[in-house]
Amino acid sequence: MFDIGLQELILIFVIALLVFGPKNLPQLGRSLGRAMREFKKASAEFESTIRTNLQIDEIDSPPAPAPDPAPLEVATSPTAAPALGEPTNPLAPASDSVATEAPPGEAFVAQRGAKLFHTRECGWVRRISEPERVYFKRASEAREASLQPCPSCEPWEPA
Repeated sequence: MFDIGLQELILIFVIALLVFGPKNLPQLGRSLGRAMREFKKASAEFESTIRTNLQIDEIDSPPAPAPDPAPLEVATSPTAAPALGEPTNPLAPASDSVATEAPPGEAFVAQRGAKLFHTRECGWVRRISEPERVYFKRASEAREASLQPCPSCEPWEPA
């Protein structure tokens, strides 16, 4: 890394000993080591964030064909049921036709790097791409992974 020989290293050590004193030199070494470790950790985290956001390591997949939008029907009264072609609420549970395939017994889903976990029926699960999904069998496993329950689907499990 640096082209420093033994003589130069001894000279640097002697100068540091004279400037900082023998009592402060070990403390200075520890703080320098901690600072270098934190810098390496921060740079590795930054690199992984950039790789995740840019998806450098993934092969581009062909775009999925867009479904034909159905014509919208307007409800005549405020108490009427929603129309058939009305856009769905993303917070509403996913319908059976849009249900995602998950490993059997995996009732809860989270996105890699996210803070929330959802039930498989939550509308937000549709927005998570399959490679980004993490499955959990129990809500307690998701909580152990420092994830919070989704406020819209409020995942829970019976005792």
